[in-house]
Amino acid sequence: MEILSPQDLQAIRLSIEVACSATLIATPFGFAVAYFLAFSRIPGKALVEGLVNLPLVLPPVVVGYLLLMLLGQHGFFGPLLQKLDLRIIFTLSGAIIASAVVGFPLLVRAIRLGLEGIDENCLLAARTLGAGWWDALFTITLPLCGRAILAGMTLMFARSLGEFGATILLAGNIPEVTQTIPLAIYEYTNTPGGDRMAMNLCLVSIALSFAILLLSETVNRNFRRK
Repeated sequence: MEILSPQDLQAIRLSIEVACSATLIATPFGFAVAYFLAFSRIPGKALVEGLVNLPLVLPPVVVGYLLLMLLGQHGFFGPLLQKLDLRIIFTLSGAIIASAVVGFPLLVRAIRLGLEGIDENCLLAARTLGAGWWDALFTITLPLCGRAILAGMTLMFARSLGEFGATILLAGNIPEVTQTIPLAIYEYTNTPGGDRMAMNLCLVSIALSFAILLLSETVNRNFRRK
């Protein structure tokens, strides 16, 4: 008796691929936004902060619907995407975008906390001694907030791994194309006799999340020893 079907294995592979892609793509943007929120003094920062954190409080289904309105064939960016011959909805790209948008606030919040913990006198001293902005970024800012970046990436990866509402609206539930672990579990719960397979995937999801937390804690300890 097989524990996981080939379709389940494909859903696990797609979940990891979506979570990794969303996290890696979003991290540079998350750092830039967190840096802006932590150090800028310009008016309107509260508005940017509200927009960044909005996906955190909105129901994921609402986020998915808004993304559909923006990126759908008849959406706001639909004509532009057609000219560029790009299709987002019902594709793996759509699943990655949905996961990235929903997990982005967690990434930004974690990195921002790390940046705000840096003593600005260190940065000012470096600039006074002649270090350029990029020098200070790579030699002071990034090393000092490395743990915060890692924590943000871990949170976002875990959130992306469990994303459901926005993904099903923007990318659909297409086996071997966009069906991730949560979508496969949803399908099994609506299938007579699918409870055992749903439970198997739940256990896989728990194991993956636990492994990510262990990995994050191990790397964190290594950071503290340095």
